[in-house]
Amino acid sequence: MHLFETLLVLLIGATGLSAVARRLGIPYPTLLALGGAVLAFLPGTPRLNLPPELILTLFVAPVLLDAAYDTSLRDLRANWQPVLSLVVVAVGLTTVAVAVAAHLLFPDLPWAAVIALGALLAPPDAVAALAVLQQVRPPHRIRKVLEGESLLNDASALLIYTLAVGTVASGHFSVGGALPTFALVLVGSVVVGWLLSKVSGPLIRRIKDAPTSVILQFGTTFGVWLLAEQLHLSPVITVVVFGLAAGQGPALSARLRVSTFPIWEAVTFMLNVFAFTLIGLHLGPLREQFDPSQLTAAFLLLGVVIAVRLLWALLYTVGQRVKRRPDAANAPPPLSASDGLVIGWSGMRGIVTLAAALALPSTFPGRDFIQLTAFVVVLGTLVLQGLTLKPLLTRLRLPNDRVVEHEINVARSMTLKAALKELKAEDSEAALRLQQEYREALSLARSGEDPHTTLDNSLRWRTLGASRTALADLRRQGTIGDDAYRRVEEELDWLELSARSQD
Repeated sequence: MHLFETLLVLLIGATGLSAVARRLGIPYPTLLALGGAVLAFLPGTPRLNLPPELILTLFVAPVLLDAAYDTSLRDLRANWQPVLSLVVVAVGLTTVAVAVAAHLLFPDLPWAAVIALGALLAPPDAVAALAVLQQVRPPHRIRKVLEGESLLNDASALLIYTLAVGTVASGHFSVGGALPTFALVLVGSVVVGWLLSKVSGPLIRRIKDAPTSVILQFGTTFGVWLLAEQLHLSPVITVVVFGLAAGQGPALSARLRVSTFPIWEAVTFMLNVFAFTLIGLHLGPLREQFDPSQLTAAFLLLGVVIAVRLLWALLYTVGQRVKRRPDAANAPPPLSASDGLVIGWSGMRGIVTLAAALALPSTFPGRDFIQLTAFVVVLGTLVLQGLTLKPLLTRLRLPNDRVVEHEINVARSMTLKAALKELKAEDSEAALRLQQEYREALSLARSGEDPHTTLDNSLRWRTLGASRTALADLRRQGTIGDDAYRRVEEELDWLELSARSQD
């Protein structure tokens, strides 16, 4: 029971901190990590020694699946060049720069060990990036580049990390043997993720009961991750491809979407809360294992990690604008230097970095220093970059594009036109009333206003309060029981949802 009580207290406390963070307008991952670090210094604070494999599976798999499911393939294709530059080049440069700096600081460490350190520090964390982006709300193009990067950068870094750890264990490394392995893992992960989506999709859609569907969805997510590990593939790539394919396939029924999507949102938020609190709590064991020279070196490597990504993002955006061909009219406009600055500064590390450091064997060279550095970089980027990203966006005054709002208006207009066309042949009184309502909504949509604000919906909205009061009075007076009350309450909820925009 002590573990359960500890988890319950942590969840309630972390949820409160996240509410405070939203109230203050700062990213909640930053405040949660700081709160966990403060808690780690308090006497009697329990240690949650979760296995690193469990940390990755539990905290990363659902968040990656949720993000991949919602990812726009159109936007991913449009921004493939900057995404690929961050996933491959930025990760590679960071790995090399950290490895060289660490080797200079500690010449006794073997190259494979410092390369492993560079690889686990290289990828900005998907959980951290998505959580921070939801609150700072950068321009649409920047957001799509960062979201695309967050889906794949863990894969490239963890492949290098796995290879380096294996080199330490075996004592030798062969480029000729490593390249086919990389190719096999990449292709195998893509194929397996796609095939699993085709197999599981029809089964999930066949389930009509919402609780059963939710359990099957989460079970499938964890199953895909674990199967990829057993096949020695990249679980990150496999889950991402699985989520992308599932998101483009046949949709769930409307009732299941309304029931299951809020559950996914709540569960992924709870996992994020635990993940960032766990980051801070790991300061407890680490503070007993380091000396001042290691701490200084860890802060120097934090500077290297931040500087390399920032420099690459700026060089890439400036280079793209310089080499852009005049005839590239159909290509998306190159990112500006200000865009590059925001992208370069959005390099928060998170639970993947910490879990990879904790997963090192106890005999791994420099293990204590690597774990300390991982914690310093994770907490340092969450605090330094997480707290300053929103002020940076404000200072740069980037154009507030309305890409999504424009596309919403287009979608609303076209769906209303289709509905009017379907009703055109009808001449009943009900059809005429509905046509008039849809024409009013279409007029509002064409002018860029919310079509839910028609006179009919406004009147429906006004009546809801009286209806809910009457329903509550009936239950309080004993005229109806809770079964009838809940059924009619649900009907009023649907009416409320249909009468008011959910944007």
